[in-house]
Amino acid sequence: MTAAADALFDRALVEEATKKSGLIWVRGAGPDGPDGPVRALWHAWVDGAAHLVGDGPGEQPLPDLVDGARAEVTVRSKDKGGRVVAWTAAVAELAPRSEAWEAAVAELKGKRLNAPDGERMVDRWAAECRVLRLAPCEVSTVLPDGSLAAPPLPTQATTRQPIPAALPRLLARRAKKR
Repeated sequence: MTAAADALFDRALVEEATKKSGLIWVRGAGPDGPDGPVRALWHAWVDGAAHLVGDGPGEQPLPDLVDGARAEVTVRSKDKGGRVVAWTAAVAELAPRSEAWEAAVAELKGKRLNAPDGERMVDRWAAECRVLRLAPCEVSTVLPDGSLAAPPLPTQATTRQPIPAALPRLLARRAKKR
């Protein structure tokens, strides 16, 4: 294959893998540098780039993704869950209500699950959220030797507490009365 054919193949691989994957793993060039946290983010593929919405109330966090910077994107296989391709993206923040913003939001709102405000969601995104475009720059089809596993990010979420010791007896008593 020629270099031009390889580039076309890589571009097609990025597009197809990203379209089919429900999540992409993104590492931005934020205050932590290139070694910052990798985040799993939902997205929509529109006009040759992945688009994200976040940083608003009830939306996914996009802290290390800065307009004009680069980001590392890793795409997994929807079937097996393994890494398919990694690519470097140019990050661009879309201006609310611009033509590109409207096209991206039209696709993103169809993929947003369990939105708290339904029909007002687009207005909320315009007022309180950022919509980002991640356009592919470089593609890496070389798979790493290691697992790339990382510890989970700190969160305020907690696990459930153990059930009270008396609960099984109470439930059994209730079942006997029926």
